[in-house]
Amino acid sequence: MEIPKIPLAEWVESFVSYMQDAFEPVFDTIANGIGGFVDFFVMILNVIPALILILVLAGIAFWVSRWTIGLFTFLGLALIYNLGYWEPMLDTLALVITSVIISILIGVPIGIWMSQSNRVQAVLTPILDFMQTMPAFVYLIPSILFFGIGLVPGIISSVIFAMPPTIRLTNLGIRQVPKDLVEAADAFGSTTGQKLFKVQLPLATSTIFAGINQSIMLSLSMVVIASLVGAPGLGSDVYRAVTQIKVGVGFEAGLSIVILAIILDRISQNINRKNN
Repeated sequence: MEIPKIPLAEWVESFVSYMQDAFEPVFDTIANGIGGFVDFFVMILNVIPALILILVLAGIAFWVSRWTIGLFTFLGLALIYNLGYWEPMLDTLALVITSVIISILIGVPIGIWMSQSNRVQAVLTPILDFMQTMPAFVYLIPSILFFGIGLVPGIISSVIFAMPPTIRLTNLGIRQVPKDLVEAADAFGSTTGQKLFKVQLPLATSTIFAGINQSIMLSLSMVVIASLVGAPGLGSDVYRAVTQIKVGVGFEAGLSIVILAIILDRISQNINRKNN
């Protein structure tokens, strides 16, 4: 006896169609807000002369890390400028900054919520597993349907793909705070909020920053995929090079992404060490 196929695809399409019709104003508002946010960052970054921005970023890298990272930042950004990928790099940087800010604003509160309730953790853990194991390309399909072609679906996909590490490590960092310190705070009559903001979060800062660092790297890894739906930046140059079989151009654009990834990784890794 042949078992009939479960019409899962039809159910999903029906659900997406319902979401499109019922929440179209909400999606338009989100798209306009995210688009304006990215445009603001692009405008700010483009107003600053390239040499000044290179020196500022190199100075930040030197301050939070060491002189070798500062020198690498200066030389790497100067190479990107020389190769002619400065504006695409700024677009990519704005996309990553926007994705990471949204991931932090949503991910950290959810991670805190998970840390305060075992039931919430049990419910959200398989959802986070699903978000991290689902192929990134799949996220582009509903993003295009809800938000159209452009940078917004790329950012939405990046946020979904990059947010789980922030949530997980925020939850983990708070749960790893020594129990004797938490009990001492309880003994002194601390409220839940006081205990969270004065004991747990400060001690969990290193772990939370590690999650943010991972979100930055995952968000940057999405730039090429986001270019498939019209997102600007270095990913679009890589995509064009692939479709036109231009090995040299693809290498230059890919090298620019690698340089930007190393700079963001080293800076984000060492910010928390500098504070400690």
